[in-house]
Amino acid sequence: MAQKKKKDTKPFTEFGTVAVNRRARYDYSIEEEIEAGLVLHGSEVKALREGKCSIKEAYAAEKHGELWLMNAHIGEYSPAMFNHKPRRQRKLLIHRRELKNLLGQINQKGYTLVPMQVYFNNRGLAKIKLGLARGKRKVDKRETEKERDWQRRKRQVIREYS
Repeated sequence: MAQKKKKDTKPFTEFGTVAVNRRARYDYSIEEEIEAGLVLHGSEVKALREGKCSIKEAYAAEKHGELWLMNAHIGEYSPAMFNHKPRRQRKLLIHRRELKNLLGQINQKGYTLVPMQVYFNNRGLAKIKLGLARGKRKVDKRETEKERDWQRRKRQVIREYS
C-alpha cells in the first residue's frame, strides 16, 4: 500500500519577516494587534523579498473611508523596467467591521495605528501587523526601561548560578 505524500505547508521558500519597527513598543503602549493585507505593485513585492523596506516613520491613516499606509519606504527594485515610488501611499486591506471599529477608537479615544511588522505569510502574501497604540510619556518609557534591565539582570543571575 502506497503512503500518502505529506503536503508541504510552505510553498514559497522566501517568506517570513521583512521589516520590524522596534521603536513601536518603546514609544507606544500597544493595546491590540491587527493583521492587514497590502496592495502592492510587482516591483514592490520583489523589493520586499530582497528586504528593502523600512517602517520606522510609517503610520496608518484613514482616507475616504479606507485605511492607507503612509510614509513607509520600500526601496526600488533595480532590474524592474517600470519601478515604483519608494514612499507612495499604499492601501491596506482589512475587513469592513474591523475597519469601523478601528476608526471609532482612533477618532474617539485618541489611539493611533502604528505598523509593527511587515512579513510574508505561508501563502506568500505580503501582510502588515498594525498596533492600536497610545503614546507613552517619558515616565512610562523610563519605567519600561527599568523593567527590561531588571529582567536582563535576573536572567544573568539565574544563568550564572545554574
